[in-house]
Amino acid sequence: MRSQSAARNATNSRRYRSARRQRRKFWWLKVIIVSLFVGLLYYHINALILQPQAILVLGGSPEREAFAAEFAQNHPKLPVWVSSGSPADYARWVFAESEIPGDRVHLDYRAVDTVTNFTSLVDDFEDQNIRSLYLITSDYHMRRARTIGTIVLGSRGIEFEAVPIPSDLPKEPLGKVARDAARSFLWVTTGRTGASLKNHPSLQSRFLSPHP
Repeated sequence: MRSQSAARNATNSRRYRSARRQRRKFWWLKVIIVSLFVGLLYYHINALILQPQAILVLGGSPEREAFAAEFAQNHPKLPVWVSSGSPADYARWVFAESEIPGDRVHLDYRAVDTVTNFTSLVDDFEDQNIRSLYLITSDYHMRRARTIGTIVLGSRGIEFEAVPIPSDLPKEPLGKVARDAARSFLWVTTGRTGASLKNHPSLQSRFLSPHP
């Protein structure tokens, strides 16, 4: 009887210790989730408070430059950065037609996809002490762009206000968003974006998001 009682006590003790470990794990998980939520909330509230100092346009469709040129007319003091958009001659013509001075428009063609739209320019923004900007892209593309921007720009303390361009296209699938979020975290931690995978067609379809 004593041995059976001891065995039951040992079993109960193990169960108790296991339950305590599980509770600790769930507690830390809750702390991490709440911290991430509070951090993102703080980030987006700051973005609304800070006055944008520049306009960032993600390339991928000529309509984006046309929209940005109009938008720039209403924000005459802000420089415009276009990341891997239309050919330079056409892009400059679009802005010139809207009477946007050429020295306000910066055309950059280093990006090969949406993640590198941000990673290729974030150092330039930081060097020019740009702490907040308007982010312009198509509405169907904005969810992914916002996710990447929050991670990449946010890692340098740069806020942004999203300005989606209306379209009739459906939002991109969450799989693309998750994939590019992972690539953005990879860049923050290692400085690599995974863009070199474009040389491996079998991996490209799994890990790279096509431009736009």
